[in-house]
Amino acid sequence: MTKTEVRVTHRYNNVSAQRVFDAWLTPALAGRFLFATRTGNILHCDIDARVGGSFTVTDRRPVADGEESFYEAQHRGVFVEIDPPSRLAFDLSIEPHSEAPTRVTIDVVPLGTSLCDVVLTHDLGDSSHARAVAEHTRQGWENMLNQLDKVLNTRSWGGFRTPGNLSRPL
Repeated sequence: MTKTEVRVTHRYNNVSAQRVFDAWLTPALAGRFLFATRTGNILHCDIDARVGGSFTVTDRRPVADGEESFYEAQHRGVFVEIDPPSRLAFDLSIEPHSEAPTRVTIDVVPLGTSLCDVVLTHDLGDSSHARAVAEHTRQGWENMLNQLDKVLNTRSWGGFRTPGNLSRPL
């Protein structure tokens, strides 16, 4: 079997590569875009931003659009590579949906001082389940990268302490 890989790209204008990179590792920012959906609510976002460290994002979603019953999903990751501001990789599992962890790699490509591309690659493996969820996974990552763009282009961003600006006063 061949592996199933999802790749999405998003260009960020008026945002530095460092700022985009830091958003993935800053709970106050990541909780505003990472695994956020139109109908769900992020309940918890915890990030231990180091190789071998982990993250957990808990969201509450309706079982189906328009329904009043909900379920909680735990998005758990373990960082396998953190190379600021250019690369971040983690093994991801989603409870109760994942069969086994899958690898997500985020490459931040600077194109100038305030312009960069994010290339996100999600290796879903070589199962029939991977092929079945590939399009849904692609749409989910596209939505998250679009939401990250909105988060980074709001005026309220500057007050958060991030891994790249810990020494900078608020």
